[in-house]
Amino acid sequence: MRNKSLVVVLVSAFLPFALIAGQQESEKTDLQYEIVVTASRIATPLKEIATSVTVITKQELEQTKKATVIEVLQEVLGISILQSGPVGSSASVMLRGANSEHTLVMIDGVEVNDPITPARTYDFSHLRVEGIERIEILRGPQSTLYGSDAMAGVINIITKKGQGKPRFHLSSLGGSYETFSGTAGLTGNVERLHYSFWASSLTSQGFSAANAALEGNTEADGYKNLSLSARAGYKASDNIDLDFSARFIDTKSDIDNYGSAFGDDPNNIQTYDSLYLKGHIRGLFLKNRWEQKLTLSHVNSNRETDNPTDEQHPFDSDRSLYKSSMIKLDWQNNLFLHKSNTLTFGAEYQQEQGESSYHSESVWGPSTSFFPLKKAHNTGIYIQDQMRLAGVFFMTAGMRLDTHSQSGLSRTYRIAPAFFIQQTNTKLKATFGTGFKSPSLYQLYAPGNIWGPIGNESLKPEETTSWDLGIEQDLWDGKVRLGGTYFSNLFENLMEYDYTQGYINITNASSKGVEFFLEFAPAENLAFSASYSNIVAKDQNTGESLLRRPKDKFTANLNVRFLAKARLRLSLTHIGARDDQEWIDWISTRVQMDPFSLLNCTISWDIFPNIQLYLRMDNILDQQYELIKGYGTPGLSAYGGFKIQL
Repeated sequence: MRNKSLVVVLVSAFLPFALIAGQQESEKTDLQYEIVVTASRIATPLKEIATSVTVITKQELEQTKKATVIEVLQEVLGISILQSGPVGSSASVMLRGANSEHTLVMIDGVEVNDPITPARTYDFSHLRVEGIERIEILRGPQSTLYGSDAMAGVINIITKKGQGKPRFHLSSLGGSYETFSGTAGLTGNVERLHYSFWASSLTSQGFSAANAALEGNTEADGYKNLSLSARAGYKASDNIDLDFSARFIDTKSDIDNYGSAFGDDPNNIQTYDSLYLKGHIRGLFLKNRWEQKLTLSHVNSNRETDNPTDEQHPFDSDRSLYKSSMIKLDWQNNLFLHKSNTLTFGAEYQQEQGESSYHSESVWGPSTSFFPLKKAHNTGIYIQDQMRLAGVFFMTAGMRLDTHSQSGLSRTYRIAPAFFIQQTNTKLKATFGTGFKSPSLYQLYAPGNIWGPIGNESLKPEETTSWDLGIEQDLWDGKVRLGGTYFSNLFENLMEYDYTQGYINITNASSKGVEFFLEFAPAENLAFSASYSNIVAKDQNTGESLLRRPKDKFTANLNVRFLAKARLRLSLTHIGARDDQEWIDWISTRVQMDPFSLLNCTISWDIFPNIQLYLRMDNILDQQYELIKGYGTPGLSAYGGFKIQL
């Protein structure tokens, strides 16, 4: 009752600002269709795309005042967030009820899923928002264009490209959990050269990764992050463009042994560094009817843990090192055959490698495990036809062949038509397609131990068949947009670990549900959006619900600009009940975690044209909740900062 009353008070307090905002004359908030790149590999109006897409623009990133990408993704339709503690703790996402490894994560179109993780996932915990222009999230299988790992969808993080006169950016943030963040950037272009350079640091004392509400968990787990990024390009001629981007991340995290009572560890440290490099050349030929893009990328990651003995664990210690790298060559061709038809085709070659070592000591004696350097490569070819007829019918259809060095051939296809009724501003859309995921290096080659085998070189790729149907409607001269989608996914040959056989293709699963969204801009400087998803994800073999998938998720955002120089952003995220596993005395039990609601608020004030002050409050209702059973989450938090642009 107290929380409901607080919501009423907050809404009542901010209502006058909404009324004032309707009278302001600054920026306009009418809804408009975005241009997206990821859905078809070429810039395409969202109006022509049948894929379910969410675009987080640079304005929205700026308004949230969030420090990390994982915080921003918490509010996105169809995404479930998993994080094992405070900032810097391992973090992943699940799209439409699928596993986290079924989402392909890219930076500027280059995949960054880590080859040495057991299932080849991406850890979002260290990715800062600085230097990011926009984030495009595609729901549904995208293997036809992007190959392995894109079974449930794609998250593409697109970095900023320098434009206009040189501009210097400086920002700082500080607040709860002794958190401090600083960022500096320089962007612009000079004639044919554009550039964008960013440096940021983040430190936090954090809170206990193992939930402090459980016995024995009292020590806070801190975090340090240094991130450097750069993007530069040169227009060599009227039809040749060069582009280069790089990102370096160096972090240090305090972690705990596990998420349960007495999971605390005062000196368990994890360090992580990664380097991302991308070179890109683009050419236009045949009077600009043939576009070619050649991209070479390299991603390298190192993760190390050091957990010596301490007073709480006088006989237990462990050390580990995980190293991986990936190189990829992508040759893409776009043939603009006619204003109504674009043919995209290309080829990719990717090689990945990884190795790891682990050593522990306990009262039972020493134990050592080595994963020797292993490599795998994949070659893929793809083709897609994008059609536009009379401005009312749009369709993409494509297919792809991939050959993995160990698991063999995979075939995928996809068709995605959309029909736009101009008289009513209605879009009808549908997609049907397949996806796959090749086995990871660990799943293929992990050496066995005294308990039995682990890796299995006979593994086959995981597969999915998915479809969805949706409708989108514009009203009130584009001031209102709403839509709904029904989707169904079937996952087959999923890989799971069996104590007697190691990894095997044994599990089938499904997810189905509905997604709704509403965007409403009734007046200048006033915008409201909301989304709701209902997802049922089950293990087809047992009939049980898949773990950590909330059936219901609701989000709402209110953005108000008032008094010409001030902006208010209110956001509410509700996560429904979901099942998880609780470990007690080395025995796991399925438990249901309670639903929770997070109310966040950001207020910013442009005190001068180039100087802004802001205040951010998270979890205003001070909800006690868990994302993963046994792991802590932040309570009521407040942060203040400034931003300068010169």
